[in-house]
Amino acid sequence: MSPSAAGPPQAAAPVTVVGIGADGWPGLTEPAREALRAAEVIIGGGRQLDLLPGRECAGQRVAWPSPLRPAVPGLLAAHAGRRIAVLASGDPYFYGIGRTLTDVLPHLPLRVLPHPSSVSHACARLGWALEECEVVSVVGRPLARIAAALHHGRRLLVLGAGAGTPGQVAALLRERGFGPSRVRVLEQLGGAHERSYEGTADGWPHPPGDPLNIVAVECAAAADGLRLGAVPGLPDAAYEHDGQLTKRHVRAATLAALAPAPGELLWDVGGGAGSIAVEWLRTHPACRALTVERDPERAARIVRNADRLGVPGLRVVTGTAPDALAGLPTPDAVFVGGGLTAPGLLDACWAALPVGGRLVANTVTLESEALLVEWYRRHGGELVRLSVAHGVPVGGFTGWRQAMPVTQWAVCKGTDSAEGGDER
Repeated sequence: MSPSAAGPPQAAAPVTVVGIGADGWPGLTEPAREALRAAEVIIGGGRQLDLLPGRECAGQRVAWPSPLRPAVPGLLAAHAGRRIAVLASGDPYFYGIGRTLTDVLPHLPLRVLPHPSSVSHACARLGWALEECEVVSVVGRPLARIAAALHHGRRLLVLGAGAGTPGQVAALLRERGFGPSRVRVLEQLGGAHERSYEGTADGWPHPPGDPLNIVAVECAAAADGLRLGAVPGLPDAAYEHDGQLTKRHVRAATLAALAPAPGELLWDVGGGAGSIAVEWLRTHPACRALTVERDPERAARIVRNADRLGVPGLRVVTGTAPDALAGLPTPDAVFVGGGLTAPGLLDACWAALPVGGRLVANTVTLESEALLVEWYRRHGGELVRLSVAHGVPVGGFTGWRQAMPVTQWAVCKGTDSAEGGDER
């Protein structure tokens, strides 16, 4: 068997992963202590390694390099055949090293000895039910992710990335209209130097404290704040735009047709303000999206909208479709909101979709509508016209102002289509 067929290098015995808290050695169970005593090599972060007693844990201590993930295979291979223990902060599979090891070396045998996570400690101090809290980590992740979790009355636990996190969270809450929120900081949970302090985001008075912290937020929206719900169809005022925006009611219908599911990838072709991709991402933290926009100014605006609405992971591709679609990862769904008549655009989007993928296209022009009717005739799906009217003042009375009707084609690619047949 060749080395590549044999899989990645592995230690002769399972690697033991030991969760450890701020309470260090005294807080470990006896099986965890025994594993560390027996280890010939102990790998961990510098702070974690410093928690171990020198006399009882005599194994060679190795600090993780940075960046960590690409270094994992080589580091473990260098110590293959020795008894290896890896230290994790709290629960190894809660934003921890356990997942990294499993992702990078899926064949590596592991023995995992977890410790209570920091959020378990936090909920015990706060009297909060863990299953009713939203947990967001900003360790190595954009702080803007918090914005997607902000809803009046919800409880939020933010895993801090350093001493500055509490102040940064308070500032974000103020900027997003949640200044009245109660903010509590819990530092060194479970350790000898544990402490907590609190305030409101509007009047946050505290300087940076300990870098090991969790920020607990009881979300309270300002009375004059813009309400952002948990389902697609955010107010148009939530977006910065130049008029190129899929309006609220059509946007809600479009997301319903796209039917996002956790982990799926959307192509938003002709991004405009990015609203379809933004609200696709807001449906679930595991959703992924990229938007293609030819205008650099609009592309920059999409980035700002995504950041403000809590989905900074939106990838923006500046370029003209269909050429800009080349080399992009395979989508689960495609939305075409502009440029339908560009030569080859629909063909390229259709070809990129796997069987079971969805395509939704909107238009307000007769020329593009004729194109959608032709594709509907060839591939089936659902062709609808969406009409919305808004009540507006007419003198001293109220009348209806009709928006331009939108023609929408939505289709799921079947096996017949994949082979070039006609679904109808």
